[in-house]
Amino acid sequence: MKVFTFVILILLLLGCSNKRNTQAKILDKDKMAAVLWDVMRANSFTELYIKKDSLKNAMLENRKLQQQIFMLHNVSKDDFYKSYQYYLYQPDQMRVIIDTIAARSERNRIQSYQQQTPKILK
Repeated sequence: MKVFTFVILILLLLGCSNKRNTQAKILDKDKMAAVLWDVMRANSFTELYIKKDSLKNAMLENRKLQQQIFMLHNVSKDDFYKSYQYYLYQPDQMRVIIDTIAARSERNRIQSYQQQTPKILK
């Protein structure tokens, strides 16, 4: 009887475990932050430069950029968007991703400023 109870307990614990990995391939927070950072930069590039070029289709060019980003990070488009949807419904985890992106943006801004500042002012 004790063995039967132990087996049932183990099965219940395994059944209640995090099913995130079995349902879909969800990117971890660091990978998601890196890919999302690049996707956001590609969207900004499209908005600032490609849309101004009347000879280019901005939507098509943005898709090409995103495909290159996914290839660079070894991530499929489906995995990225499934992960994005997952994190939208996990606000505490999405906050960590957004904070990571914001910190990265701030570091880049400071580095850019330091490179543009004349040596006399440093």
